[in-house]
Amino acid sequence: MNFASFQFFAFLGIVYLLYRLLPHRGQNFLLLGASYFFYGCWDWRFLGLIVLSTIVDFVVGQQLHRTESARRRKTWLLVSLVTNLGLLAVFKYFNFFADSAQEMLGTLGWEVDWRLLQIVLPVGISFYTFQTLSYTIDIYRRKLEPVKSLPDFALFVAFFPQLVAGPIERAAVFLPQVAKPRKVNFSQSADGLYLILFGLFKKVVIADGIAPSVDAVYGAPGPYATLDVVLATWLFAIQIYCDFSAYSDIARGVSKLLGFELMVNFRFPFFSTNPQEFWRRWHISLSSWLRDYLYIPLGGSRGGNAMLYRNLMLTMVLGGLWHGAAWNFVLWGFFQGGILCLHRLIVGAKPELKPVESVFDALVHFAKVVLFFQVVCYGWLLFRAESLGQVIDLSAAVFWSWDWSMPGLPTPPLAALIGVPLLVIFDFLQSRSRSENFDQPFFSRWPEFCRSAVYSLLLLTLLMGLANERSAFIYFQF
Repeated sequence: MNFASFQFFAFLGIVYLLYRLLPHRGQNFLLLGASYFFYGCWDWRFLGLIVLSTIVDFVVGQQLHRTESARRRKTWLLVSLVTNLGLLAVFKYFNFFADSAQEMLGTLGWEVDWRLLQIVLPVGISFYTFQTLSYTIDIYRRKLEPVKSLPDFALFVAFFPQLVAGPIERAAVFLPQVAKPRKVNFSQSADGLYLILFGLFKKVVIADGIAPSVDAVYGAPGPYATLDVVLATWLFAIQIYCDFSAYSDIARGVSKLLGFELMVNFRFPFFSTNPQEFWRRWHISLSSWLRDYLYIPLGGSRGGNAMLYRNLMLTMVLGGLWHGAAWNFVLWGFFQGGILCLHRLIVGAKPELKPVESVFDALVHFAKVVLFFQVVCYGWLLFRAESLGQVIDLSAAVFWSWDWSMPGLPTPPLAALIGVPLLVIFDFLQSRSRSENFDQPFFSRWPEFCRSAVYSLLLLTLLMGLANERSAFIYFQF
């Protein structure tokens, strides 16, 4: 059930009406049932995986809290790790590593014919796996007490707005919202509706609108003209940002209508001037998860520069592999780790942040943003490529085998051509807004006529974008 579909909003309308009629405990059971139904609409066979992960981690959490023996506590934590990572390994990575090993042995002259598992990747497994793991790890670290109610914990795991593609919530923040009665006020509902509208604008108008232009290059076998690759890569950067941040916006907007607050997952990442800043702005729930549960346990910045660079590389390579079972994601992880290490080597541990105080400072800052965007875009080339062979061909078209023929990309529809500059203006003004509420639109204090004009513009472009072919959210495959 795609967020950008009439079926989803019919489902949401029914859930919302029943939700407002029920008391607190009834609301929780309704949301749990609705969440299982929502996920079952993708493939009901994988509901068993969520239930299994939920029961295992609920029991592990209880045992970790009750047990004082360090050895037994490690054993219980291992049960959670093996169960969750084992399911992830089988369903997401088994075929990848088995096929890679078979190819490597073939190059050595050893012909091996392994029958690979022909299985479908369960939607959202990477997201809810990390979410449940954070719960048991936090209890093991004695930073969190286990929840006493299994249905409450099940709702934490399966909450339908963020189940499929995040944000990856922390139990310490989300579970108290489940346990306590929720009151939805007008301001929260208004912010939620705006997030839903803005998310649909980004997904339907922009991401779906420019997808055919991106696919015209990345879905083709080549040869590739230089300008086609550059333009398609720029467009893919916009597409993946609009696609993924749209899901997060809609998830957070729907949650607000139900009285829940989810974490902000994006803070204008393409306004970054360096990789460290970028990863504080992009997919924040994943980058903070990797920091807290992988980078810091590995040693973080302790132990000298060699250990620091090792930990950065390991974290980003594993983060790349989290995105998908393919070598281009591993390569993307190496690239991200490499630019983080290079940045740390050049600027040190605490880069000096100079305020923008003059026109010259503003121009320098703008130049840094534009230049770093090109670095980010090469990372997206690695991310979007469908094979290592295509990575080589696309990189050659950009860096050494230049073909300066005129671009042959299909022109995006008018709605997308209007939507992209409109998004840049919106994001810039929102980033400069002094409002303490990040979800409150920058124009919230404008006169009523001006606010109405902005909403009308968004709705108009959204109606124009309905002609675009619908596509699944990119992060559904992860």
